Amino acid sequence: MTEMLVLGSTGKTGSRVAPRLQALGHTVRSASRTAAGPGAVRFDWADPATWDPALAGVQAVYFVPTETLGLPERAAFVDRAKAAGVQRIVQLSVRGIDADGGVPDTESAVRASGLEWTMLRPCWFSQDFDAPDFFLAEVRGGTLATPAGDGREPFIDADDIADAAVAALTGEGHAGKVYELSGPRALTFAEALALIGEATGRELVHRHRDPVAYAADLVGAGYSAADAEAIAAFMDGIGRGEDDYLSTGVQECLGRAPRPFEEYVRETAATGVWNV
Repeated sequence: MTEMLVLGSTGKTGSRVAPRLQALGHTVRSASRTAAGPGAVRFDWADPATWDPALAGVQAVYFVPTETLGLPERAAFVDRAKAAGVQRIVQLSVRGIDADGGVPDTESAVRASGLEWTMLRPCWFSQDFDAPDFFLAEVRGGTLATPAGDGREPFIDADDIADAAVAALTGEGHAGKVYELSGPRALTFAEALALIGEATGRELVHRHRDPVAYAADLVGAGYSAADAEAIAAFMDGIGRGEDDYLSTGVQECLGRAPRPFEEYVRETAATGVWNV
């Protein structure tokens, strides 16, 4: 049995990683700013005083930095993790981040740490379509407007990411590996919405939104300007075809095919989350 720290434990992947680890018999510290429930520990990137108590006695960390977490903060956290006796870090990164062929700055602290590390680089999540902080309200409203245009994205299921994280945290043979994770086929947003519409008996529409206007929309919805600009830039990249390719990280890490988007839609529609 190993004690593990799961950052972002209320997020799309962390909320799936923690119970999987517990089911395997590991002791899990579920870190979040609110720290509610059994095994929960308070952790806030903006409050470094919360870092050391969360790390004390932990052997492995699921490291989920925010989109805009600075490089000094990343390096400081990794240094503290190493000083606390952490042996293994699995970092949630972003697919395609090494387009120039070098080590991305956002991964360098972990990769240079001397610890056992694994990088998970997923593309956009299937679960973004039912996430209150992403597309849920617009899907319910019938129209989703993004800068993605007719670009294609091979949406990855968060359950696949969680399975890969657990495998890397608990298993052997993953140290020093970079897993780029995608679903089994690329879809336009219009095609994804058509599948959701078919499952819910509704007509759903995707419309193009200028990246600058889209970022302004996100700021109006409560995102920081930096986060809004980063998300808009990712979306604009989809529209330019930058994400229209498949990756094999799920197969390499787990020895199985990734879950198709249709399976996600079927299961999610059954929950009623898209009902209006």
